[in-house]
Amino acid sequence: MPVDAAIVGPGNIGTDLMYKILDRSDSINLQRMIGIFPVEESEGLQAAVDEGIDVGTDGIDSVREYADEFDVVFEATSATVHEQQAPVYEELDLFAIDLTPAAVGPYTVPAVNLGDVVDTEDNINMVTCGGQATIPLVHAVDRVADVEYAEMISTIASKSAGPGTRQNIDEFTQTTAAGLEQVGGADEGKAIIVLNPAEPPIMMRNTVYTKVPNTTDIEEVRDSVDDMEAEIQSYVPGYEVTLDPVVKDQDDVGFDLGESIVITTMLEVEGEGQYLPSYAGNLDIMTSAALGAAERIATQPAEANPIGGESDD
Repeated sequence: MPVDAAIVGPGNIGTDLMYKILDRSDSINLQRMIGIFPVEESEGLQAAVDEGIDVGTDGIDSVREYADEFDVVFEATSATVHEQQAPVYEELDLFAIDLTPAAVGPYTVPAVNLGDVVDTEDNINMVTCGGQATIPLVHAVDRVADVEYAEMISTIASKSAGPGTRQNIDEFTQTTAAGLEQVGGADEGKAIIVLNPAEPPIMMRNTVYTKVPNTTDIEEVRDSVDDMEAEIQSYVPGYEVTLDPVVKDQDDVGFDLGESIVITTMLEVEGEGQYLPSYAGNLDIMTSAALGAAERIATQPAEANPIGGESDD
């Protein structure tokens, strides 16, 4: 049986997530879209009405009013709002999937650590777009070689960076760096974001550097990255590794690496284009990751399912 869900926050992220659920999910039953403005003043709520989805216009009060309709809430508002509303979700026994930078719950990347967190948590955080793109590759390297240091550079189209992203650049870099360490497994992590104003807009592009022992088997790393790419593509179809892992040694980088080498990997994320433009892969990967997490939880056996769904088996 599908798991019943609500989206709180009918902005670009919430609306794109709505279309993803409606277009390609058999395990999530979207019951309601909730915002804080009248329908006629909210493009997202109007889109929900047009798709036959019930709406609520009183924010957290609407969540309280309709809480018996759903088991999971996708939070697509802001970090401040989620921090305020998370205790209400807990009080109402609702499982929260947080697409904001609030990080009330643990950082979660479906392909890496979902099974580890859902056993004990009822609120999970989708890190950042850069984190969802690059943490899996750091983890893929780390599971075959100890990653001493990981650095990611995420370049996104300026047009796909809204006010929230622009106002929270520091939080983006800090959260992503922490995710590289806590989820990716790096001993130390660093994150950089670049807003590119090129026309036509570029797709999301990411470069990942990992420093590992010089005894690392690069073929094992490539196999691990290939497996991870396939895993992510199961819920982010536009995810593609564009440069297979290549090795740079001390002569290549121009400084002392000691007994280590640097592995470079590149990837690109193209959006599916349900609501947002295809170049907005940075937004698409967040909604895809949130839906991927919910679907994986929903299809667990009933006794292991933390959001009230039942197994399809």
